[in-house]
Amino acid sequence: MRKVLHRWRRSGVMLAIPALVATAFALPQAGVGRAGVDVVRSSVKVSDGRTFTATNHLVQPASGLAGAFAADQGGEYLLVWAGDSNASDNTSNTLASRVTRGPTVNLVQLQNEEVPDDSVSNDFLAVIDADASSPNYGKVVNTITVSPIVENEPHHMQYIWHKGNLVYAGGLFSDTTYVFDVSKLPTVSLAGVNLPTDTPCGSVPDAYWVLKDGTAYGTYMGGPDLPGPCAYTDGSTAIGNGFAGTPGELVHIGKDGSTLSETKATTDTAADTDATNCPSVTPLPVASCANPHGIQVREDLHRMITTDYAEPRNVPIDPVKPAEAGLFRDTVRVWDITNENAPKVTSVSVMPDGPRVERNPGHEEMRGMMEGTVTNLPQHKGAFSESMCGGVIYYTPDITAKAPAWKEVFDDTTASRALNPNITEGAGCDGGGWVQTSLDDRYLYHAVIGRNPGALEASDPGVPKMVYVLDIQKLLAAGSSPKCSITKISEVYDGGSATDCPALAGVLPISDLSSGGPHWGTFDNFVKGSNGLYAETTNVKRIAVSDYFVARSGVDGDHKVCMINASSTGKLTLDTSFRDEHEGTPCVDFNRTIWPQGPTGNAKPHSELFVVTSSLVK
Repeated sequence: MRKVLHRWRRSGVMLAIPALVATAFALPQAGVGRAGVDVVRSSVKVSDGRTFTATNHLVQPASGLAGAFAADQGGEYLLVWAGDSNASDNTSNTLASRVTRGPTVNLVQLQNEEVPDDSVSNDFLAVIDADASSPNYGKVVNTITVSPIVENEPHHMQYIWHKGNLVYAGGLFSDTTYVFDVSKLPTVSLAGVNLPTDTPCGSVPDAYWVLKDGTAYGTYMGGPDLPGPCAYTDGSTAIGNGFAGTPGELVHIGKDGSTLSETKATTDTAADTDATNCPSVTPLPVASCANPHGIQVREDLHRMITTDYAEPRNVPIDPVKPAEAGLFRDTVRVWDITNENAPKVTSVSVMPDGPRVERNPGHEEMRGMMEGTVTNLPQHKGAFSESMCGGVIYYTPDITAKAPAWKEVFDDTTASRALNPNITEGAGCDGGGWVQTSLDDRYLYHAVIGRNPGALEASDPGVPKMVYVLDIQKLLAAGSSPKCSITKISEVYDGGSATDCPALAGVLPISDLSSGGPHWGTFDNFVKGSNGLYAETTNVKRIAVSDYFVARSGVDGDHKVCMINASSTGKLTLDTSFRDEHEGTPCVDFNRTIWPQGPTGNAKPHSELFVVTSSLVK
């Protein structure tokens, strides 16, 4: 498989635009579900009278379902935003690598119901017990299905949850953002919905950052719903080439799901208007690389970064020609967010190429800038970014600078070499995804889907599916003048020659025989006291990762969510006590026959969050 890692079928993108955003709310409604499952619904009405609903399926004692547990009174949970897996996900790649598991279930309880694995069912938010001291650790205690839209392709939520936050969750294909109230976990209610007609200048919502006032910024990676000029909140305009095209935008979303502002991400700077480096299909009158994917914020600095990944609808193109490689973007944007409803792009930086010379130009180091992460402590002003197609990490020491200086500081090849000392290929097209600094700025965590053996040619050993940790303390301590810069081939394999280069602190291989691997993750920012109450902490002791990308791109995953223990030195070990309630094996498997909502079959877990019942957080 020489094709670039993420192919996206045009047929997989929903072009229909649903109704307007919700304006009125209904009270939660109780109901009767499957045996041993309590049903609680909450709804919001949209302006045309339609109703959007979130339906809880709370498993109760003596349910008869595999993995039944005692009544849950609240605590710490892992929320997983998951899509229904069905026939439309079965590309040739996923069919060839599909891992089908048949969990042991009570067939009498199922009453001979056929498992509609290939039929379309509702997408859902899964609530998993994440209290390691609980007898129900790792069990799914609730699923919240969303309707009436199906085939949302659930994608990302925010990166981390703090007490009082709502949860913002996006539908990649449906162009819809759901806002959930999680204050009374394990029960969840729907607080709002933002639909395509609320964001006419952007599509394909990707990631979110919740601000201190409880509202959120969301990156909409794709272009306006319709080709042609589009007017933004501030009165500016830009010409786009249509749904899932270019340019993308930034959306400020209210706690009720309303659009507070739409801001164009494109600029008139040279980094954006270079048609050779920023091609689009169909071409734009004025070029732009503005397809924002990742987003992180430093409110104390009034700054935000967004990372440009790719023009979404043209990801299927295999960029074997240099002219096509630019469809995988190489830019990072810094924004001034002093005025929350009128953010301004202060810089668009083109990431530098590295020392590797790839046979496929789409695999060069700077291609596909998927994610970024900011530092957290007041004395630090830097940020990191990573390339999904290029397989490297960049760093700038100051995002408040007029023109931030970005340098490559680590190549994933170094991490893969720690697992396989005899590797013969670099990290091009290795599928780097989630990247996050610890809240104390000691470590940087990174998930890598990997590159399957033989992907480049028969002799290619591939890149391991892995999660790794970098010690970044020396790099940050270097202040505004770090020396680290990966410029030599030897540094690709050895981690950099400068003394302040990030040091590999830990790497954990992830077992996944599918076409995908670990794409997303989050860390646990809570600690439980002896009194049963929780407090936020900067000491990361565990992280959760999910093995799923986008099935219709040809890169799927084994649909498992794993818990990983992280030591104070950065060492990573799989938490084998976080087990699937059906199979008894480590990690929670979303390929299962039955869920609390019924026998809906396999599901696709894309993103996750650690969340605690609000009344139990100090």
